[in-house]
Amino acid sequence: MRENPVGESKLGLLYLREGIQTYAVRYLHATIQKTHTHSFFELAFVLGGKAAHVSPAGREPISRGDVLVLRPGVWHGYEECRELRVYNLCFGVEILNRELAWAREDPGLGYLLWTGPMAAQRRGVLTAVLPDARLEDSLQHLDALAELGAESALTHHGDMIARLTLSLSVVAREAATARSASGPASGPAHTAVLAAMRLLEERPEYPWTLADLADELHLTPGYLVRLFKSSTGLPPMAFLARHRVERAAELLLDTDQPVTQIGRSVGWPDQNYFARRFKAHFGVTATAYRKAFAENRAQLKIRPRGEHAF
Repeated sequence: MRENPVGESKLGLLYLREGIQTYAVRYLHATIQKTHTHSFFELAFVLGGKAAHVSPAGREPISRGDVLVLRPGVWHGYEECRELRVYNLCFGVEILNRELAWAREDPGLGYLLWTGPMAAQRRGVLTAVLPDARLEDSLQHLDALAELGAESALTHHGDMIARLTLSLSVVAREAATARSASGPASGPAHTAVLAAMRLLEERPEYPWTLADLADELHLTPGYLVRLFKSSTGLPPMAFLARHRVERAAELLLDTDQPVTQIGRSVGWPDQNYFARRFKAHFGVTATAYRKAFAENRAQLKIRPRGEHAF
């Protein structure tokens, strides 16, 4: 039997095992799936049934055609499941830093994976809706990716990345269509915005100010804010705050570092300020977040009764 591609740290964080970069698997949730979190990106394609999806963004009903996009570190779960069938697509952050590094500059994929879920009100979660025809397109790519799970990444790496890209692109197009219906379509992010995002992500511990960031990019602060908001919907410092809480969540569950040390490592040395920012984003304190998911065992490793692959 093939080893489960998902492992779980001693603190309860789900992660992709060494050598696993992406995988797809079907699940049936007949009752409830307890809240859990993970270190990778997850897209949950709803194939049938109904449930209530709970996350930091709130509680929303889901049914066939819904696709949940969850950034690393976001907790979520399903309640009131009525034969909920989902197809989970998971992939590591490192893929976006290497093979799919170009995706950040693509309007659709950039919105799907970065600017959409990182918007202030979404808290790391974005929901898209696929019509049946597009859902069937996605199933072809997901089934192919699931079959590739039995193959070696050394010999089928290109196939895996291709199927992952195709799966993401189907969802990105529908999300872009829905977005353009509520406002003007956006083009590729400005190169200065991309450079700013990379600087903030690479050095979250630095005490960034808007003036510092603008100086690094040789822009005026006001112009940088306008560029950044037009591409991401957020000003630069708000984007940095989102990245800091995501990084803190990862460290809380993937290390034994004290909460105070984690706060310092993400650029918030003031413990009270760190506590307020973390709770504002995830809805719980950093200590409660760690405790909850250290005690939880999500179904990808040990499936509770009523939940199984199909």
